[in-house]
Amino acid sequence: MRSDIDQAIHLLKQGDQDALEKALGLLQQSVFAFGMRICGQRQDAEDTMQEVLLKALPYLPKFDNSKALTTWLYKVVKNRCLMSRRRSKFAPQQELSLDELMPNQKELAQLDAFPENGQEEGVIRAEQRQRLREVVRLVPPQYRIVLVLRDMEGFTDEEVSEITGLRSGTVRVRLHRARLFVRKELARMNGRRGGGYSETKGSATSRTQRCRKIFAGLSDFLDGELDDFSCEEIEAHMNGCEPCMKFLRSLEQSIEQCRRAPAECPDPEKAAAMRKKLLATFSRALATVRN
Repeated sequence: MRSDIDQAIHLLKQGDQDALEKALGLLQQSVFAFGMRICGQRQDAEDTMQEVLLKALPYLPKFDNSKALTTWLYKVVKNRCLMSRRRSKFAPQQELSLDELMPNQKELAQLDAFPENGQEEGVIRAEQRQRLREVVRLVPPQYRIVLVLRDMEGFTDEEVSEITGLRSGTVRVRLHRARLFVRKELARMNGRRGGGYSETKGSATSRTQRCRKIFAGLSDFLDGELDDFSCEEIEAHMNGCEPCMKFLRSLEQSIEQCRRAPAECPDPEKAAAMRKKLLATFSRALATVRN
């Protein structure tokens, strides 16, 4: 959604009424879409959109670049959403344990990658989008914010750190655990099962220990954050471990679903009515700054 904010900054500099309305419309879209992904409830996202833009109005004329405005807006939206009391009763414990997110040997033996859906590349069916929304809503808030910013909004690790105030190492840890949670829940909801893989008990125990070491670095591997030696170690393991290769593919595909998930839009009539009120307030704020 940062392209919307880029355009909004350009329009704000023009200063005429039509440009202002278009700029506010773009900001509404960005704030609402991010709010929906974090809050998970349309009413909360609409309330957030109104509160955040009202709060932002006096400051908008002072922003001369999109990066500063983007960081500021997303910080405000994040804080507003995380304070929301609308939380799913199905939400898990607040801390995600890496051990609980890793599959045991039985799960590895049953694991299969997500099957192709037979559609054009990049298209996510309505039921898939709904499942993904439900799963993201279940991710504990402190992990969800990192997942949404990184994989759904397209921010870099450094930008996520700036918005959240977290150290880069913490961002990487929370991102990986959030991704593992989403992969696990999507597989559960989709009823994915595979078969045809078996090995002896002694071999399984040894393989499980090696696999668990590999799992901890999979997000760094997929994001190109590992050194050459570590990458070669993971690749060598994957070449000899069919369950781990399937696990990696399923994780990669769940990440891709997050990245391709379309942003939701605010109700056009409600957004238009809100803009009318915002425009009047914004025009007064702009006039005050110029005078």
